[in-house]
Amino acid sequence: GVTSRRLGFTSGFIAPMSLHTGTEVHRHGADSPGLADIRQAGRSGLAPVLAALRQHRQRLWQAYARALPPELPVRYLPEINPPLWELGHIAWFEEFWIARYPQRHQGPHANPDAARAAPKLPRADALYHSSQVPHTRRWHLDLPSAERTWALADQVRTQTLALLPHMADDDTGLYFPRLVAAHEAMHLEAWVYTAQTLAIDLRSTGLALQPARSHSPVQALSVPAQVFTCGHEGSGFAFDNELPAVACTLEAFDIDSAPVTWGRFLPFIEAGGYDDARWWSTEGWAGRQKHSTGRPRHVVQERGHWQRAVCGQWVALEPDEPAVHLSAHEAQAWCRWAGRRLPTEAEWECAALTLGEGFEWGQVWEWTSSPFAPYPGFEPHPYRDYSAPWFDGRPVLRGASFATWPGLRSPRYRNYFPAERNDVFAGFRSCAGRPGDPGLSGQGPDTGTAVDTVDAAVTPAPRKRRTSAGRPSSAEPS
Repeated sequence: GVTSRRLGFTSGFIAPMSLHTGTEVHRHGADSPGLADIRQAGRSGLAPVLAALRQHRQRLWQAYARALPPELPVRYLPEINPPLWELGHIAWFEEFWIARYPQRHQGPHANPDAARAAPKLPRADALYHSSQVPHTRRWHLDLPSAERTWALADQVRTQTLALLPHMADDDTGLYFPRLVAAHEAMHLEAWVYTAQTLAIDLRSTGLALQPARSHSPVQALSVPAQVFTCGHEGSGFAFDNELPAVACTLEAFDIDSAPVTWGRFLPFIEAGGYDDARWWSTEGWAGRQKHSTGRPRHVVQERGHWQRAVCGQWVALEPDEPAVHLSAHEAQAWCRWAGRRLPTEAEWECAALTLGEGFEWGQVWEWTSSPFAPYPGFEPHPYRDYSAPWFDGRPVLRGASFATWPGLRSPRYRNYFPAERNDVFAGFRSCAGRPGDPGLSGQGPDTGTAVDTVDAAVTPAPRKRRTSAGRPSSAEPS
């Protein structure tokens, strides 16, 4: 009995697909060749992955085209890209790292500055090189038409598929095709949260547009103290920030079996949590006073009933759905109020990989208390702008969202956004506080001792440095 009504404002913005647990993701990927795990896909598996991504891109584009004028113009917002520019950028990135790149066969060991062949579109580098084209300038470029940009993207994809059989069928030889697939999947997820931001109706795509409800009531899961290996080991594709793997010493901890639901989060709002500085960090409280409406983004209360905007439609807010469109500041404030804390990224990864199906993830990206930083021994991959420029203290998010391409999901994946971002499909889960931890005594319905969001639970154990063999991508598409 969910009712909906059209939002009373015009559109302007975008993201991808849906599943609950890691085991479901892998099962789905195995049954659907186009959704195969990008990290493990061989030459024969990458062609259907690239074909499925193109279909997904086309479905999203058609929904945009129905909602926007020709060439899909949108108003400037700092968290989005113009759709026409982003389409061209996806094609440019693919050609830049495959057809134009003479060292593509060397994978993560290639020289990123090696001279390249000329692009199919003579001005492509000046238009679409995200490291060289400032974000604000992307609204003022003389871009090719949508028809011509699609034709270019199809020519580039055809060229990639023609080159694929000649690449070595191993992790080095397939490094860049896997990177290109991951990069496109990330941008298409961004198209979904852009559509949410601009109230573009995506119902015609048949995609999931909001998180699915939890399988069962949230429970506390206990994880024993242990030395856990964070990061990528073994074969397959890995992003450079997942390498080298590092042994982390973890204390015992209790963690929620699923992300915090609206049923748990709404009492914080109703208790005046958004107006009580006690629960907020200094940075979070400053942002709350400047920009916040006193409630989560896309959520309103009318006549005593909570509703949420979903791609231009108002729907009843379901108490057993994961809370979404929350900033890290909001997640931290709820934790302090409830006497809980955010998990570190090492705790999250350990729980996801050791607790089995009882640990539900994949409906919302999940904020952690860990700052995005390199693992000891980090070496950047050829796509230099993927990780290193963002080691600036922004928090790590783990998991995936309902809109994440199934073949991209991994419990090892490290996403990262500034703490104030609330346009992303992000929520959080909580941990019980540990005795003696600093923090506030919560007044919410949960038990435990609140702690500051520090990574105190994780101590890297000494580890011999080794050479990485992973892959890059674009967690925050640029």
